[in-house]
Amino acid sequence: MFQGRKLVIATKHAKEKVIGPLLERELGVFCFVSENFDTDSLGTFTGEVERKLDPIATARQKCLTAMELNKVDLGIASEGSFGPHPKLFFVNADDEFLIFIDTKNNLEVIVREVSTKTNFNGKTLTTVAELLEFGAEVNFPSHGIILRGTKTESTNIIKGITDLIELKEAFHFLMRACGSVYAETDMRAMYNPSRMKVIEAATCALIEKILAVCPACNKPGFGVTSVKRGLKCSLCSLPTESILSYIYVCQHCEHLKEVLYPQHKTSEDPMHCQYCNP
Repeated sequence: MFQGRKLVIATKHAKEKVIGPLLERELGVFCFVSENFDTDSLGTFTGEVERKLDPIATARQKCLTAMELNKVDLGIASEGSFGPHPKLFFVNADDEFLIFIDTKNNLEVIVREVSTKTNFNGKTLTTVAELLEFGAEVNFPSHGIILRGTKTESTNIIKGITDLIELKEAFHFLMRACGSVYAETDMRAMYNPSRMKVIEAATCALIEKILAVCPACNKPGFGVTSVKRGLKCSLCSLPTESILSYIYVCQHCEHLKEVLYPQHKTSEDPMHCQYCNP
């Protein structure tokens, strides 16, 4: 279905370095980057351009716009968000959505990858010593840093710093200009190897889902659409919040399949039971 077709990757942040080779190897496509589309026009991490749509809608718009501009019917885009983990509220997470669109075959495949392996951080600094301490915390210089006057400053902002001399010079410049400095991790993929690894993992999950075909209509993209909770406690047999089954629904023919005990557990440990361990 995809062999030999051109696929546009909607990015300006070098995501093609991890996405492209995997797609070309597994799907047989020819990947290229959309050079005529500024994805930052749909929102930036640093707030100069506000993201008006939710992550999936933003990724979809990126993908379709790049496809239209480059006159191809196959495209891929990603959108990431950073902040508290959806369940582990005191832990930061990288929340990546990846979307694959094939307008020729009316196919849209979406995956989500949530990882705590992120250096996402930010802090107000007053001394060079604090700056160097922050750099060590966020894996500088392998990971880039952004400096600005305040957390909400959008004019005096210096991005993509990966050199110690440049970092110190930017710090002193902002201290003179603004009287304060806010340092944050540069979460753009080309300045953040940790994020690149999460995007790579998301791409592998996407390929796995694309290659999974519906047993009823044989169309690609037959993946998990929801989970059913209620795995029984091994002690009291009451349902817990742990996963009982995965639900698969084909987006083309609506064929439904339920897979029990997808994590190879037929019961849950009492420590995870709301009754035995409230």
